[in-house]
Amino acid sequence: MQRELQIKTPDGASQSYRLDKPEVVLGRSGLCELCYADDAGLSRRHLRIRKDGRDWILEDLESKNGTLLNGIRVSGPTRLGVGDRISAGHLVMYFADPHVDAGHTVVFVDENAEPTTSSTLVAKLDGLVSGHTLVAGAATQFELAGARQVEALIRAGRELAGHSPLNDLFNLIMSLSVDAVGASRGVLMVLEEGKLIVKANKGEDFKISRALKDSVLNTRSSLLIRDAQADQLFKDRMSIVEQQVRSVMAVPLQTNDSVIGLIYVDSYNLVRDFTKSDLGLLTVMANVAAIRIEHARLAERERQEELLAQELRQAAEIQRGLLPSNSHGIEGVEIAGYNAACHTVGGDYYDFFPYPGDRICFLVGDVAGKGMPAAMMMSSLQARVRMLAEDGLDAATLVARLNRAVALNCPANRFITFFLGILDPATGAITYCNAGHNPPLMIRRNGRVEPLKGGGLVLGILPKAKYQQMHATLNPGDVLVLYSDGVTEAARPADNEEFGEEQLANVIATAPPEMRPTDLVGHVNQAVEHWLEGTPAAADVTLVVIRRPTPETTPA
Repeated sequence: MQRELQIKTPDGASQSYRLDKPEVVLGRSGLCELCYADDAGLSRRHLRIRKDGRDWILEDLESKNGTLLNGIRVSGPTRLGVGDRISAGHLVMYFADPHVDAGHTVVFVDENAEPTTSSTLVAKLDGLVSGHTLVAGAATQFELAGARQVEALIRAGRELAGHSPLNDLFNLIMSLSVDAVGASRGVLMVLEEGKLIVKANKGEDFKISRALKDSVLNTRSSLLIRDAQADQLFKDRMSIVEQQVRSVMAVPLQTNDSVIGLIYVDSYNLVRDFTKSDLGLLTVMANVAAIRIEHARLAERERQEELLAQELRQAAEIQRGLLPSNSHGIEGVEIAGYNAACHTVGGDYYDFFPYPGDRICFLVGDVAGKGMPAAMMMSSLQARVRMLAEDGLDAATLVARLNRAVALNCPANRFITFFLGILDPATGAITYCNAGHNPPLMIRRNGRVEPLKGGGLVLGILPKAKYQQMHATLNPGDVLVLYSDGVTEAARPADNEEFGEEQLANVIATAPPEMRPTDLVGHVNQAVEHWLEGTPAAADVTLVVIRRPTPETTPA
């Protein structure tokens, strides 16, 4: 039986995924058949759907936030039925039969007769507003209390149902409010960071009583003053007397229990007094308007977030393009690198490239912090390294010059940990310099682990910091691993224990000797993901693996 997943994403998009494989895994990891890397609610490997005979089985892969089936958390292998609803992260999925046509859910049938009995009422909107309706097809007078108010609400509903930009929406609400109650003028104000900000007005030179404002906002109540000059609370206030205000209304812009602002309208002497019906009308309109404003705000935030997400995705693509993808053109050694940002973009950096004197330069850096600021510093760091490398400097001199350049432009709360090595492939001789980074691990052919010790101050703190040059040798069959703290500090959810350098070295040392650096990188990543038990990494993960092949492992 053919089945499919109908997947709905938070942005409203839908997609269908045909289940034509024995199993499919969904999660944030790029290794999943269904990968949603930007959904922070998903674990790297979140859930599995697999075929079992004629049935399909849903399994939660010990995800952090769990998987729901028809609103119930999945605790073990569970059989799926057509129409079942699966929720994971911010995704909603339906287990469906692609051959079922949803169009047959509703069928319209023809009837010859028309309703003619007196028990049937047929009302038209225009007739309702004008005070008439149709009874059994004949026009009859219909007493509708407050027809003017109903007409105003219907007009407001029509106008506010559109998709006006937020600034235009404020002006529209103000115009509707003034017209609905026949006010002389009015003003709409919205709370922003605890202050009332004018967003729209009809008229000018408003002097509104602070007592009136506080009463509306604090008690969440609408206020009508028919004769402000006679009211004991307001008659002596200059704001009322000076402007010859006769009748005043102020209502909260309220959504559920939250007040986001207020609408104030008034009427001059000899114009008209507001009524109780006017107050009810304006209160209802303000509530409708407040909901519409909040929806518009939410839509605007979503648009801004989507634009930001799109820019971040483009930045991540550019950032990935700056990193070397393989060791093409580098003779005598095998090198592979890997980087995965815990956010869309990150501050980890690795590189390797030919160096003057038939040597190879390899390095790894970690900018303090995450996200776009760290990514921008990382890009600047790479440009500086490549420029300084053209001079063929020794490792310590290059790092010292790099530190001076970084310190001149590094923000006070930022710094960079950095390791740089220069390798002679013919002899295996390495000169290196460490600026506060995790010591790389040398895994000898016999399994012994030797950290590359020695180091200096992180980059970007002291412009005149001194750096020491160290030496090591990469023998045939040895493996050198450079890494960021996202690898060794990956914490197991059950007890918060870190993955650690010892376990990293053991994973490399126990790997088959014929395993190439590219496969070793995947081997380490798999071990780290297993350690994290499906939870997202808390820091950027970066790995560089270098192996000097032996004659028996060198490709023919």
